[in-house]
Amino acid sequence: MTKSDDTLILETTKGKVVIAMRPDLAPGHVARIKELVGEGFYNGIVFHRVIDGFMAQTGCPQGTGTGGSGKKLKAEFSKEKHVRGTCSMARASDPNSGDSQFFICFEDAAFLNGQYTVWGEVTEGMDNVDKIKRGEPVRDPDKIVKATMGAAAK
Repeated sequence: MTKSDDTLILETTKGKVVIAMRPDLAPGHVARIKELVGEGFYNGIVFHRVIDGFMAQTGCPQGTGTGGSGKKLKAEFSKEKHVRGTCSMARASDPNSGDSQFFICFEDAAFLNGQYTVWGEVTEGMDNVDKIKRGEPVRDPDKIVKATMGAAAK
């Protein structure tokens, strides 16, 4: 697999965000996100929960934080730290409830370490992530216009 096969590109309403996926940390989650990207699942999905100084969350087809793709994933916790630009899976209280929702950290969030599956990191466009409209819920939210894998985007 080439490096571009593990590069996720999000075209958002605030601009491009490039994420280096980490199959070494979370092979199951990376594989599932790639499947969802291939199906066009993330296209048009909003950032429904955006907390200033914490994170921007997306991946719910209902735009409310209540939905997913319908396939729960087994947790793949690691020692990787939640720092600015970390991409990690959202979940309910059950550690094995991650699905399609994920978040991008605005700042370091050590209290999440070891409790959420880290699957990537923003390598380009963090300034665009910083521009995402805040709220819980967000009024007139920003969204992922299109998600593609690096190999497909060329």
